[in-house]
Amino acid sequence: MMPIRNVIMMFVLFCFTSVVIAEVDETEVASKVVTGFQAALLNAMEQGDKLTFEQRFELLKPAVLNSHDLTKITRIVVSKEWKKLTIEQKKELIRKFSTLSIASYAHYFDSYSGQSFKVESTKQLSPGQIYVHTFLVLPDDKDVSMDYLLKKKGDEWRIINIITNGVSDLALKRSEYVAVLKKSGFDVLLAELSVKIEKFSQ
Repeated sequence: MMPIRNVIMMFVLFCFTSVVIAEVDETEVASKVVTGFQAALLNAMEQGDKLTFEQRFELLKPAVLNSHDLTKITRIVVSKEWKKLTIEQKKELIRKFSTLSIASYAHYFDSYSGQSFKVESTKQLSPGQIYVHTFLVLPDDKDVSMDYLLKKKGDEWRIINIITNGVSDLALKRSEYVAVLKKSGFDVLLAELSVKIEKFSQ
């Protein structure tokens, strides 16, 4: 019969190993969310000459919706002003912001000249937060650093921020949107988002 001490040691080792495996699995799952989204971007780029803006928009729409937590992002970018909005205003803002997000990807990722994405590293910052460090590799230029912050939403990981060459997209939008809301109000913010969407589609 195995000594009780050995039994305890094996149990502790099993628990420790299980925790490590769980953490590795979480970072892998989060990383796959990012690589799946980036694969969709490359697909849109590779078909750039064949697709209209509207077609790229529809192609990227499910990839953005399935990889981003657009509701949370919208709430973050309006900061404390979120509490001042009615339920209908919140829903309308989420819809408009979601459309703008998809439109921006359809606009900027519209052509292909040998670009690729490379995952450099992943790091679990907390049980519900993972950081994925990647590069957009440009054949004839300096690579672009694109880092993704993901948060746990239920059992899934979703992108809530993208940091490009050290610049946080979330911080930029929050600064802009909060200023408009405070100075001009909800309707003006919505109108400005509509103008941005229209410009992207041209």
